[in-house]
Amino acid sequence: MWLSAVTRTRRGEQRYGTSTTTVSQRDVLHVKCGLNVEIGESVRGEDVYIVQSGCGEINDNLMELLIMINACKIASSSRVTAVIPCFPYARQDKKDKSRAPISAKLVANMLSVAGADHIITMDLHASQIQGFFDIAVDNLYAEPAVLQWIRENIPEWKNCIIVSPDAGGAKRVTSIADRLNVDFALIHKERKKANEVDRMVLVGDVKDRVAILVDDMADTCGTICHAADKLIDAGAVKVYAILTHGIFSGPAISRINSAPFEAVVVTNTIPQEEKMKACPKIQVIDISMILAEAIRRTHNGESVSYLFSHVPL
Repeated sequence: MWLSAVTRTRRGEQRYGTSTTTVSQRDVLHVKCGLNVEIGESVRGEDVYIVQSGCGEINDNLMELLIMINACKIASSSRVTAVIPCFPYARQDKKDKSRAPISAKLVANMLSVAGADHIITMDLHASQIQGFFDIAVDNLYAEPAVLQWIRENIPEWKNCIIVSPDAGGAKRVTSIADRLNVDFALIHKERKKANEVDRMVLVGDVKDRVAILVDDMADTCGTICHAADKLIDAGAVKVYAILTHGIFSGPAISRINSAPFEAVVVTNTIPQEEKMKACPKIQVIDISMILAEAIRRTHNGESVSYLFSHVPL
């Protein structure tokens, strides 16, 4: 579990830093009939922010979040915002085969019914998920932190090429490439089964370049590891991978250890302490300040999009 706590501030007060808010711990009792959640202090009339990421025991964490939202709502909170750094079930955003569920829509409905007034999340797998909600959704981006990491940690970044491991990520990589004033490439993949890629075609010239794979998430890491091999075969001198959400399930760690990566960089929307011990290639970008500033701006009625529209070049 990434974090489950209640941050409360009284609406109408001018707060200029998140350190002035109160963090209230919750008591969770696991009983045979389910979870019993109790908020530790009064939240009446408060602007409440509940932080819970969709990782680990994802169903338990989601249910705990829903109960906490409802507990705050019926305790007369003025507004409840769910801060979900990694949105659960985000990859199930469309009906891509017969009788398949659209689970991301179901989660959106559950959050709304529980009483959430606002959602803050980061790098949704598909931007159309925002349309699943009837309440406000702020989809934050890790791009500013990614740009800073590239400039500070890759000496040859001016000779790099930003690569998308699939066509769906083209918009993401072109934005980063434009900011860095470098070229971009993409890999077209044919996938017949979930987490299995049958064929990859590289579109772009990576010869004698530092290739940086950029994607929103990695699960079993089959795609990015095959992509790394493809880039090395095409003449790339080094390969990095930068991902917002590092799920790293199943054989992911062993695949990364065997792949020709200089580093696999993820954000801390999902805790990575244990994975970093098992794989020295994994590095973490801290995005907590982006979330904290988004919470501050939301509470004070300031623009959240300003965080990303005024990123220094």
